[in-house]
Amino acid sequence: MSRLLEQIAYIRSGDKGDNVSIGVLAKTPEDYAAVLRSVTPERVHALFADWARGDVHVYPMPNIDGCLVLMEHALGGGATQTLRFDQTAKSLGYAVLRLEVVEG
Repeated sequence: MSRLLEQIAYIRSGDKGDNVSIGVLAKTPEDYAAVLRSVTPERVHALFADWARGDVHVYPMPNIDGCLVLMEHALGGGATQTLRFDQTAKSLGYAVLRLEVVEG
């Protein structure tokens, strides 16, 4: 039975110029390893397809059982230039919660 990331993690997202920053935090310390297996640059890039026009980085943060996802060139020029509905990337983090959990 597959689970979605929303069952084991919280998110917080925002813009940094033309980049999207998404913090993914495991709901429990036991879920942290599954978060790291599930949130990879390849999986995040595939989820956003051509919205993420640059590199996708995932930085583990073991001290808080989370990771930081940074998507470069993913906002169509940034909040003051983009024609996208979500200029500041607040809803893009919630899309990450749709990823299936990769079980150990």
